[in-house]
Amino acid sequence: MNLGMTERLKPIHEKVAKMVREEIMPLDEEYLAEVGKDGDRWRHTARQLEIIDGLKAKARERGLWNFWLTDSTRGYGLTTVEYAYLAEEMGKAHLGAETFNCSAPDTGNMEVLERYCAEEHKQRWLAPLLEGKIRSAYLMTEPDVASSDATNIAMRCERDGDHYVLNGEKWWSSGAGDPRCGLYITMVHTPDENRGKHEQHSMILVSPDTPGITKLRAMEIYGHDDAPHGHLHLRFEDVRVPAENLILGEGRGFEIAQGRLGPGRIHHCMRAIGQAEMALEMMCQRSLRREAFGKPLAQLGANFDIIAECRMEIEMARLLCLKAAWMMDQGDKKAAAPWISQIKVVAPRVALKVTDEAVQMFGAQGISQDTPLARSWTNLRTLRFADGPDAVHRRQVARDELKKYTQQKV
Repeated sequence: MNLGMTERLKPIHEKVAKMVREEIMPLDEEYLAEVGKDGDRWRHTARQLEIIDGLKAKARERGLWNFWLTDSTRGYGLTTVEYAYLAEEMGKAHLGAETFNCSAPDTGNMEVLERYCAEEHKQRWLAPLLEGKIRSAYLMTEPDVASSDATNIAMRCERDGDHYVLNGEKWWSSGAGDPRCGLYITMVHTPDENRGKHEQHSMILVSPDTPGITKLRAMEIYGHDDAPHGHLHLRFEDVRVPAENLILGEGRGFEIAQGRLGPGRIHHCMRAIGQAEMALEMMCQRSLRREAFGKPLAQLGANFDIIAECRMEIEMARLLCLKAAWMMDQGDKKAAAPWISQIKVVAPRVALKVTDEAVQMFGAQGISQDTPLARSWTNLRTLRFADGPDAVHRRQVARDELKKYTQQKV
């Protein structure tokens, strides 16, 4: 099991890390400060487009593009382990992932389009997504059911001639607020008593401008709406979608979801580790520069121990993430699932702890807009819910562990 950087990855990693540090990070705060400057929080200002489009153009010119396409004839064809190192670097900057066209939820949606969809859908949506011309959203979670158990998903999807008719509500639809969003991949309920419990749902491709879709509100995370990206609450009322937009056929939704969510969870976790690394770096610099009671902060209280514990926990989380990535690369999704669940619990939790310690080292400045730490903390706390809450993943890990000792169903 080789979890280290391959020789082919090293020069790519060096270029990505250099661009993140020298060109992307310096523009993060300016980009964020532009939100709503022209009076509309859900539209990019000219300066925002200049920043992000300029960065993306540089990345494409340098061939630093679409790294997420693991196990694919397109792009670099990196392994998940190799991509994980790049995702960590991207996680260090707010615009990191989008610069290299490796943003969630687009990467997972592009995987769905590439692996499961018809050629006409690839031409309509995958091609512009691969070029970074449009964005997309993934609609799964619903306000009226416990969506952590995806068998509860209830949006009605009923066949009517050559269309399906959708009725229901979705929320936390990440990216649906982006004015560039050109596709909703939507999990719907298509019940059939002749199919099993995990064959009652389907996925369908929906154009955001389809009549009957209402944007009810932007969901706020600790008071922030994340504009212009946004996590929207949407209502579907008699939304008619061409029948050919149903992916693979009725009842295949869970199958597609597992193919989509596995790699995406690893990507999230490695970006979280990147955020933890940045928080630790800021913490160390602050502890050496700032003085109180006649000493640098590093020499006060338990700060030596705090810094040491943060370093050790980051290293452990990274190794676990790389192990999960390696398991994914072996091609057995069932065997990889418990490892992905482990890192989905561990990485956000570790990154959140490190970021919180960094906030503490900065004092009141750490919770203000003067550092990226408060924003990072909010994102990491949210990640403990995204793609499944901690409790659901711990349940998966425990069930897998207990199978070793009993033949009974747990």
